[in-house]
Amino acid sequence: MIELLTADTPNGKKISIMLEEIKFDYKVTKVNLFKDEQFKPEFKKLSPFKKIPVIIDHEVNKSLFESGAILMYLGEKSGMFYNKEQRSDINQWLMGQMAYVGPMLGQHHQFHHYNPGKSEFGEKRYFKISTQIYKDLDERLEVSNFLAGKDYTIADIATFPWIARHEWHDIGLKKFKNLTRWYLEISERVAVQKGYDLLNKGEKIPNV
Repeated sequence: MIELLTADTPNGKKISIMLEEIKFDYKVTKVNLFKDEQFKPEFKKLSPFKKIPVIIDHEVNKSLFESGAILMYLGEKSGMFYNKEQRSDINQWLMGQMAYVGPMLGQHHQFHHYNPGKSEFGEKRYFKISTQIYKDLDERLEVSNFLAGKDYTIADIATFPWIARHEWHDIGLKKFKNLTRWYLEISERVAVQKGYDLLNKGEKIPNV
């Protein structure tokens, strides 16, 4: 059984979506970021950077931190969405999400959604970068069904929850037809719908 220590964020949703997709038995242990539970010593032992998500694979008594590493582990363990023939392509797009898409959209959230009016420079900078991310993803998806190729993989699972916050971005997802096609196709997956609602609050995937 997999224990998922997480919060209701895009990085947290990546793992619950993956666990639903591979149909592993799992339970969610909520980490309340607003009460600084991620800074507790017992959590820091599992996650040195004090970040969610973390999984504990109780079957082998192993814990992992960092969402990308967790997706790779679950892909290897399940034999799903991380096939060897495609792995170098999957890794490229997964690392792109981890190093670029997530961090930059996350900064856009901070300046545009959470703290508007605090920094004109920050708002303009990250709006511009986030718009470019949409363009880059749209261009890729014009020539490829999914990010790493013809098949749905952990690269898509990693990226989807960040684009699912498109209403926060105010960029206009529907202006990007290929990214919209990808988003809607993934939104229709039952496992994605279940995993997106990782805290069982009845949360729905935002429409375009």
